[in-house]
Amino acid sequence: MAWAPPPSAAKLYRPNNYVSLPAELDPATFDTSPEKLRAETERLAIRSRLKRQYLLQLNDPSPPAVIENPALIRWAYAKSQNVYPTFRPTPRTSFLGAVYGLGPLLFWIFVLKADRDRKEKRIQEGKLKQSPISVFF
Repeated sequence: MAWAPPPSAAKLYRPNNYVSLPAELDPATFDTSPEKLRAETERLAIRSRLKRQYLLQLNDPSPPAVIENPALIRWAYAKSQNVYPTFRPTPRTSFLGAVYGLGPLLFWIFVLKADRDRKEKRIQEGKLKQSPISVFF
């Protein structure tokens, strides 16, 4: 009697009746046209060439001072230097800007005003002697 391996999980998979299948896994929307396959193969070849070049630089016995990773450079540029072209003003970002910009200022105005009013009230009641003006406090 010949032993057969158990079927894979992909063959045993049955979609749930209560949850729809994501578009990436739906065979009706999955595009396997020759152009798309060729483009994916080309992108994979470029990615593997870049990875091989980076690994050769990384494992070189006499490496250069700085090993440049183009993907990392693009990511760092997009995160730090290229913020404003991709920024979209929305009500949420406007609110957060006001909170972080004006919030601390208004907080300290309130704290200092309340402290000054409390001190002034105690001076008028005679509970606190008014100190002469000093540069050092």
